[in-house]
Amino acid sequence: MYIIEQFFGFLNNQLLKMTWLYELVRLLVEKVFRLSIKERLGGSIHFFIYDTIKIFILLSVLIFIISYIQSYFPPERTKKILGNIKGIKGNILGALLGTITPFCSCSSIPIFIGFTAAGLPLGVTFSFLISSPLVDLGSLMILMSFFGIKIALAYVVVGLILAVIGGTLIDKLNMEKYVEGYVKEIEDVDVEVAELTREDRINYSKDQVKFIINKVWLYILIGVGIGATIHNWIPQSVIENVIGSKNPFAVLLATVVGIPMYADIFGTIPIAEALVGKGVQLGTVLSFMMAVTALSLPSIIMLSKVVKRKLLYVFVSIVSAGIIIIGYLFNLYSYVFM
Repeated sequence: MYIIEQFFGFLNNQLLKMTWLYELVRLLVEKVFRLSIKERLGGSIHFFIYDTIKIFILLSVLIFIISYIQSYFPPERTKKILGNIKGIKGNILGALLGTITPFCSCSSIPIFIGFTAAGLPLGVTFSFLISSPLVDLGSLMILMSFFGIKIALAYVVVGLILAVIGGTLIDKLNMEKYVEGYVKEIEDVDVEVAELTREDRINYSKDQVKFIINKVWLYILIGVGIGATIHNWIPQSVIENVIGSKNPFAVLLATVVGIPMYADIFGTIPIAEALVGKGVQLGTVLSFMMAVTALSLPSIIMLSKVVKRKLLYVFVSIVSAGIIIIGYLFNLYSYVFM
């Protein structure tokens, strides 16, 4: 048993946490730049280089793997799968299918339109819409590399629960009439799904890596830059007073601050890492991450062109309330995960 634990510990440290990369960057900063990583400037440079390289390596590998899996579930096939399952089972399946789409919230909306036009239950499509940017296999692996398996799994589980509950509530409210008319009028063409060869799937996966990296690289750099600043330059006392445990409204504040931002989960993780390092409670950090990924302002603007105001308000209210409740619950029981 000890040997097995040591083996998996070695894999976790070398493949996910990339301790070898941490040491290489430390040597670069200390030997080449002649700065100590224990000082502000050296620590900031180390944080930025190490986290940036680490995220891009993990992201490239994981997007390739996820895209290869996703090649078996094109939108046409996904619509057929979801169309045959009703009720809560449909919401669960919609949320789970959202985990294999490595898209930001804005990229998920065109698929949401296609599902709605195909006549899928509105609740199922919203479960997909919530889950797709919030939770995916890539975020699970990257969260594991930064925070460990307990927190990573907890994030994924609560994200899926939020997606299922949110979709179910919207379904029970019978809000189909609040979808814009043109969406329902879109002709749904039942396209024959071509069977891809292994080479086709590999080429598709490579293209997805290039496409997604091109979309998110700037947000990752911004996120890592903010994380390095928080980690090395902002005093812990300031962080503690604003969104620390001393502030009972920290979860609300983190959620409100997160909504106007536009980034995917990969851009928020370095910020979350720095906040946790400064002693911010886990639930507050998770609320910030969820607000940024699930309720970014650009995605809400895009969604407003697809659904009427009442449905948009209901969607934002349900997801916001869910994020806030999750934040406070995790703050209350954070000792289980830390």
